[in-house]
Amino acid sequence: MAAFAEGVPCWADVLLSDLAAGRRFYGELFGWTFEEIATAYGSYTRALLDGKDVAGLVRKPDGRMPTVWNIYFAAKDAAATAVRIREAGGRVITPPVWIDEFCVMATAADPGGAVFGIWQAGSHPGFGRRGAPGSYGWAEVHTRQPRAVDAFYRAVFGYETVPAAEGVPATERVPAAEGAPDDVVLWTPRGEPPDPRHAIGGRVVIGERYPAELPAHFLTYFVVADCDQAPRTVHRLGGRVLKTPEDTPYGRFAVLADNQGAVFAVLAPSAAG
Repeated sequence: MAAFAEGVPCWADVLLSDLAAGRRFYGELFGWTFEEIATAYGSYTRALLDGKDVAGLVRKPDGRMPTVWNIYFAAKDAAATAVRIREAGGRVITPPVWIDEFCVMATAADPGGAVFGIWQAGSHPGFGRRGAPGSYGWAEVHTRQPRAVDAFYRAVFGYETVPAAEGVPATERVPAAEGAPDDVVLWTPRGEPPDPRHAIGGRVVIGERYPAELPAHFLTYFVVADCDQAPRTVHRLGGRVLKTPEDTPYGRFAVLADNQGAVFAVLAPSAAG
């Protein structure tokens, strides 16, 4: 598979304390199988669906680190991307480094504090499967600083923003768009038409209904065939349902946490989605 275009979400992995428990949880929820890879930085667990790479599981090297899903954006030149991140008001947390021959990886934070990764493909281009049940489907940043964050991702990746409600009948709009059209916007990459059909991610405003201590963050979505069954499975496996299934014009989604606390979402896309 060829490398992903600049700025397109191309990989996701989760930091966990107990990899065996993570394999059991995600293996049953999504049907993943697993393969261990030894790297110069330690072992890495590949999650596979029908033999295709769909995600990674990483043991936390320090128990104080968060248990969290990380999303990575494709970069043709990770060092140049790191420069743009700093110039646009972001912060480079871990500078670009080669992970054997697999990729050049870096970690950064946007002006609102949301953490994300950079992935310059080597022998591993990223997702081998996406958009199908059991694989990656979507990512969005949740922030309290929408103007600064929109300008940041435009400067770093060239994203254009499109209101999520654009082209959607008023009776079908996502709740956040009612009376506040800019609370949810979609991102389209450089060179693509700025419309929902070409969106590769989005930005959501953290509203006043959420607790002040909730930090800015990325939410990673995985596609499922049945959005109502997935929360029941998560509950049975020891996870939590943070947001019960809800319909949007793009599909039915729910927000969940695994049995170690890592938060993610599931989405059963609609025909439009």
